[in-house]
Amino acid sequence: MTEIRTPLRRRPAQRRSAERVQRMLDACAEILDEDGYDGLTTTRIAQRAEVAIGSVYQFFPDKRAVAQALALRNLELFGQRVSRQLAEGTFTNWSDTVGVIIDIYVDMHRKVPGFRVLRFGDVADINLLDSAADNNAVVADRLRKMIVDNFAVSETPELARALAISVEAADAVLKMAFRRNPDGDPEILAEAERLIHGYLAAHIEET
Repeated sequence: MTEIRTPLRRRPAQRRSAERVQRMLDACAEILDEDGYDGLTTTRIAQRAEVAIGSVYQFFPDKRAVAQALALRNLELFGQRVSRQLAEGTFTNWSDTVGVIIDIYVDMHRKVPGFRVLRFGDVADINLLDSAADNNAVVADRLRKMIVDNFAVSETPELARALAISVEAADAVLKMAFRRNPDGDPEILAEAERLIHGYLAAHIEET
């Protein structure tokens, strides 16, 4: 998988510039929650962040790039939370992390501004995070690295395939849960965990 490239035209060199970029991302998240991706414009981002439109274009070429930066921030937050739970938890094997990972995703969907609309970028582009791989593949790759780092698991093509299938399946079922209930239908969330845990447990037994 290719390395994810920054959507920024240039990196902020000063703390004040970095804070301004974060305000733009926060504004992007708020607008997504209010009006979705179609309602997002660079002008609205500038107005909401209380910066000049030139400041937006100083760092981002268009609204897609702002959404990409926000999706990357979502991915980093997700990865940090999962890594922390993997380090602090006591798991018999890596398939037992499924519930924790789904809980983190659900919590972000409920509480992180913009996440319920953008998540990891599909609403803008299925290749938003990496032009060479779809967004779910990027998430699966990040989870694979964390699992290999935290468990006695060999990095094999079979592991990569199992996680890719798991992320795709979980994505579909979790979307269904949030279509049924804005906070996530509890029964469908439980079924998502049972489905993915069962698949990964069977995969472990076979390898």
